[in-house]
Amino acid sequence: MPELPEVETVVRGLRPDLIGKTITSFWYDWLPTIRTPSPEQFEARVVGQRVEAIERRAKYIVIVLEDALLMVHLKMSGRLYVTPADAQHNADRWVHVRFGLATGEELRFSDARKFGRVYLTDAVELVTGPLGPEPLDESFSQAVFQSRLAGRSKLLKALLLDQTFIAGVGNIYADEALYRSKLHPLRRSDTLTDEEIASLYDCVRSALWDGIRHEGASLSWYRKPDGSKGSSQEHFDAYGRTNLPCHRCGTPISKIRVAQRGTHFCPTCQRLPSDAG
Repeated sequence: MPELPEVETVVRGLRPDLIGKTITSFWYDWLPTIRTPSPEQFEARVVGQRVEAIERRAKYIVIVLEDALLMVHLKMSGRLYVTPADAQHNADRWVHVRFGLATGEELRFSDARKFGRVYLTDAVELVTGPLGPEPLDESFSQAVFQSRLAGRSKLLKALLLDQTFIAGVGNIYADEALYRSKLHPLRRSDTLTDEEIASLYDCVRSALWDGIRHEGASLSWYRKPDGSKGSSQEHFDAYGRTNLPCHRCGTPISKIRVAQRGTHFCPTCQRLPSDAG
């Protein structure tokens, strides 16, 4: 599933192609994709609205209209792109939602697995629920991070995946952040020292910023709006590198399951305290 860096890359890629354009039509062929309101209400409200801005909240794309918010969650295989209405693309075979634009273009939502969702709402919170803070916002300081850890005793990998703790981090960037901070994914959050908390805070943010800089990880379905791949997968230290040598010490990277997710780490660099010695 695309994580914060992938969704941020899509948002940045859509802005020059979509901002300022007016929606003239709405089409869908897979009802579960349209979450709220009903398709009839959706069409009545969205047609005629101009795109004012495009933002991101966690893993949601937030298209700010004149009088509503059009929100998209890509899930596993979703792609969102602007194209001339008469153009054909390989991804079109899985298009389930189209928005016609006054420019003669379309905003298309392609989703082979059909898990993606599209919402029309008045407030982000009505869709996202109790999501945690944005880890890259200026307001998300080390002190805020430390305060959110207080009273929690959870495996670090599971905690980073908890979207109510912080928003937008998924399996890939959790592994990368833990590798950078030299913390074992099975370490419990209430055992961290102040120095380790500071390191984890920095490493979560740096892993996400690097993911954005490399325009996301195209391991499976994820593509940028122009159809090209991101390159984050070429720069991983831990994720997906099972049995390959650690970039720091040469020990083969191990893979275990934590919180039902494949989890990659270096058994030498990321030892549990009981294993050190």
